[in-house]
Amino acid sequence: MTKETLFKDAFDSIVDCDEDKAMRVLKDAEEMGVSSLELLTEGFSAGIKHLGDLFGRGEIFLPELIFSTEVMKMVTTEIESKMDAGDIQSKGVMVIGTVEGDVHDIGKGIVASLVKTNGVEVHDLGREVPAQVFIDKVREVNANFVGSSALLTTTMTEQKKIEELLVKEGLRDKVKTMVGGAPVTKRWAEKIGADAYCEDASDTVNFILKWIDEM
Repeated sequence: MTKETLFKDAFDSIVDCDEDKAMRVLKDAEEMGVSSLELLTEGFSAGIKHLGDLFGRGEIFLPELIFSTEVMKMVTTEIESKMDAGDIQSKGVMVIGTVEGDVHDIGKGIVASLVKTNGVEVHDLGREVPAQVFIDKVREVNANFVGSSALLTTTMTEQKKIEELLVKEGLRDKVKTMVGGAPVTKRWAEKIGADAYCEDASDTVNFILKWIDEM
């Protein structure tokens, strides 16, 4: 088996939501002496990004993305368990949460999972998160990216509050901000000064990877 074949098998295991195949690929890679990080980047992560793109274009449905994300999380956990913490290089740090007054967090959770499987350290604050908590966490973890989700028109103003607090506390120029949620629009993002409006998880990953390339 060549390294290229191994990468393709890793890619396919994610696309096909095949947990058993993913585990076999990890075992084969170990026997061949292939770097786990290289396998993660060239194989598994490439697969999850491909699925994210398909989901963004409406070519696959949410359950497929969720199942594959679960396989990806299992793979990354397995790889991380065999590596020293210093070997794992994060591409960046993200703080994400659903704003205060809003209990919806399924979509936000999918975004957090997909971003994490693309090599970004994610701090998920959960739901009903006050704007100040976002700010405090940004400072604590030295975040590069901030994502806020609002599923109600009445809670969208919390996203504006996050932007204002980042400016007030001198953090705005240090982070890229993303807003999302059913009632949220690109126009709203521009109005409050956010860097991007993200329609779905794929959008979020693409913006983050683009910004990482520019860092």
